[in-house]
Amino acid sequence: MGWSFQDKHKLHDELGPLFTLVTPAGNEVTVADPEVAHTVLARRKDYIKPAIMYEQLNVFGRNLNTVNGEDWQRHRRLTAPSFNEKISSLVWDEAGRQAHDMISAWTQQGERGTKDTVPDTATLALHVLTNAAFGAAYPFSKGVSKGSPGHEMTYKDSLSLCLSNIITFAILPKKYLSLSYMPMKLQRVGQAAREFQQYMAEMLDSERGSTKYERTVNLMSALVRASDEDAESKAGGQDSSKLGLTDDEIFGNIFAYNLAGHETTANTVAFALCLLAAYPEYQDWVREEILEVQADYPPPAAGEQQSYEQIFPRLQRCLAVMYETLRLYGSVVFIPRAASSSPQTISLPDNNNNERRDVVIPPSTAVNINLQALHTDPKLWGPDALEWRPTRWLQKSSPHEKESFISTAPGQYIPWADGPRVCPGQKFAQVEFVRVMFASLGGYRVVPVPKEGGEGETTEKGFLYRLPRTYILLRVKPPAIHPFNNPPHRPKKKSQKKIAYKNHEKHTSPLSPQQRKRENSYIILHISFCSVASKQA
Repeated sequence: MGWSFQDKHKLHDELGPLFTLVTPAGNEVTVADPEVAHTVLARRKDYIKPAIMYEQLNVFGRNLNTVNGEDWQRHRRLTAPSFNEKISSLVWDEAGRQAHDMISAWTQQGERGTKDTVPDTATLALHVLTNAAFGAAYPFSKGVSKGSPGHEMTYKDSLSLCLSNIITFAILPKKYLSLSYMPMKLQRVGQAAREFQQYMAEMLDSERGSTKYERTVNLMSALVRASDEDAESKAGGQDSSKLGLTDDEIFGNIFAYNLAGHETTANTVAFALCLLAAYPEYQDWVREEILEVQADYPPPAAGEQQSYEQIFPRLQRCLAVMYETLRLYGSVVFIPRAASSSPQTISLPDNNNNERRDVVIPPSTAVNINLQALHTDPKLWGPDALEWRPTRWLQKSSPHEKESFISTAPGQYIPWADGPRVCPGQKFAQVEFVRVMFASLGGYRVVPVPKEGGEGETTEKGFLYRLPRTYILLRVKPPAIHPFNNPPHRPKKKSQKKIAYKNHEKHTSPLSPQQRKRENSYIILHISFCSVASKQA
């Protein structure tokens, strides 16, 4: 399904808002019409989540993402209260602390800048999640820490390893990963799964053993409290499976929260920082708002946090940067659904006139909503639909009025899905992103670092390699002396292969596949401090 990230709306320009892929395994309908997308996502009983695609998320138990029907109603009723304003305030405080530490680490790199934009934003997002989910606070620094008593891994390390191996869990159930004949790498993943589940069980016991006055504010606490109160209020004569959540379902939902909120937010922050470095005019535009808010709310004393309730609503431009980044570089490219056991009718625009015509979707047909095409349709977003322009999201009717967000048509912009199954962590992600922007750009600027001896443009935009009107690839070319950058011809015979690489061995040693991938996919950012004079300018 990754083809749509590069294709954007091009295929739908040729085939129309809906086309069907006919395969021996079944037909797949791909849609890029906002009205149809809204209809499909709003009718959750007629278009369900295909179980075979979401089964891999049941690593620790069934959860809100993987259930349908009455089970979904129960999960939604009990998980929705977890994402409240108290959690948003907690996310605001922790994201600010982590962002300040991250920027401090980057500034220590001096003129060299940092290559670790993506890994560092991933660390930041992971730490925010561990604090919001369980109240486990970790410093941003990458120092080695020991696990709690009875554990070999820390909670953070076990969670991180589980999140990065979700595909492994889809192929091999976690109970097989710890078998003695498995490779050590897989045994390590199995150990992480055991330890993470043990951490969750210990925290669950601790939460249930505490009084309501002792309970902390985090996702686990809110989920346990809602589940237990529901079970108590409905006890007596009802099916126990419909009362509250089982322990495994609590574990499953906590893991789903972490999976949905980790790399998605981390990558959005990383993309946004790189794009702001490439477009200094938009960075100035965002900083203008931040400096104005900072003037009204000076930095607090050491150990205190700036008010979420007062500051977050005013950072509209920061939120616009997030919206625009998700529009073009969102982590989700398709939203998969499947028609129920009965035929479904949808209304499509007729190319010959302005009317719409009905199309029947056969039972059990896969229906994929193409977000990349929806979010780059020139008819919806204008001729500059492929341009990253965060100013498109804000408007004001007169120079004296405050900027406000534009209204989009239902189904036009759905990075968090739509309808009753919209992502419950939407506000969580928005608060985290805005807080990181507020902390990062208030006293600093991000600029790209030119590669030593590099050729081509030296302006900021020169460090974003534009492919013809499809997408922007964030990349810095690696050094030419590395054998994997300009690999010589590989003859079939081993003796010739060894000779071919002989001249390169004196320059550098071969990298692992993971190292090669990383060296070819970073953009170096330089963080520069803005003086008080420049803030006022």
